[in-house]
Amino acid sequence: MSVSNPRQTFLHPVVPFAGTILGGLVPGEMVLIQGSVPIDADRFQVDFTCGSSVKPRADVAFHFNPRFGRPACIVCNTLQRERWGREEVLHCMPFAVGEAFEVVVLVTKDSFKVAVNGAHVLEYKQRVELEGVDTLSISGKVKVQALGILPGSSCVCPAASVSSHRPESHVRTAVLLSVMPPLGDLSVPFRHELMKGLSVGQSITVKGEVHQNAHSFCINLRRAGSSDIALHLNPRLKKQVFVGNSFLSECWGPEETRVDIFPFAAGQYFEVIILCEGQQFRVAVNGVHLMDFKHRVQDLSCITQVEVLGDVKLLSVMIG
Repeated sequence: MSVSNPRQTFLHPVVPFAGTILGGLVPGEMVLIQGSVPIDADRFQVDFTCGSSVKPRADVAFHFNPRFGRPACIVCNTLQRERWGREEVLHCMPFAVGEAFEVVVLVTKDSFKVAVNGAHVLEYKQRVELEGVDTLSISGKVKVQALGILPGSSCVCPAASVSSHRPESHVRTAVLLSVMPPLGDLSVPFRHELMKGLSVGQSITVKGEVHQNAHSFCINLRRAGSSDIALHLNPRLKKQVFVGNSFLSECWGPEETRVDIFPFAAGQYFEVIILCEGQQFRVAVNGVHLMDFKHRVQDLSCITQVEVLGDVKLLSVMIG
């Protein structure tokens, strides 16, 4: 299988990881995970979940859980209303401790079909409506180099593997890692030029850690050749408020605030995803949708700079 134009990519995610699947999953798409199993691994898990709530715990549509004990096995299950269903256990272990792996999950309208290192492993019938799945979580003892959401048209497979519903995978890690490389110098203040400006469908992913005793930080999308800021995202730690705004013609506009949910904490990891849509920016933090911000600058192509300022350490910034 060859891969081009994955619609969403996460590179070197910090485990435990929870990432929003932009737009949710649709039948025909594939999820590609490239990583390795540490020598001391006892188990890890990949969960396709309906949100990322901890209390109450979000429903898990598909729980994929390799266990390296004696006997080694893969356990699959579904969590609904904080109760696990009947386990489906595969007494076969395609993973090896200390070695790299590649997992491909093919999403169909009624099942998840899993291949590991190019060989079909299992099929899990859906017990939860696919429309509710919007988050991908990975935890346990595992290292992940890259994770991609691949639209059906981006995956070119042998016809036989499609007709038999067995996703065959022959993708080298370099293929996915070369698609959306993280930006190099991550010192703060951080600025990166978008040579062609923004366009509908693009996403910006900012991962970092909030400083201890932090007051605030901000992520700005700036307009070329001026002081204008098309989108200003400003978590304020002391007041526990998340602010969206713009700075146009030397004036701040009306603030749009979110105070009921504040996912940032001093000393803690965060992931902010900004998705550029035709009429608005959609903002998710740590896998939870937080804000829709209507465009106040209509010409997206003139938004040519990403800026990060304040009390934060950057881990990666990716433009997709």
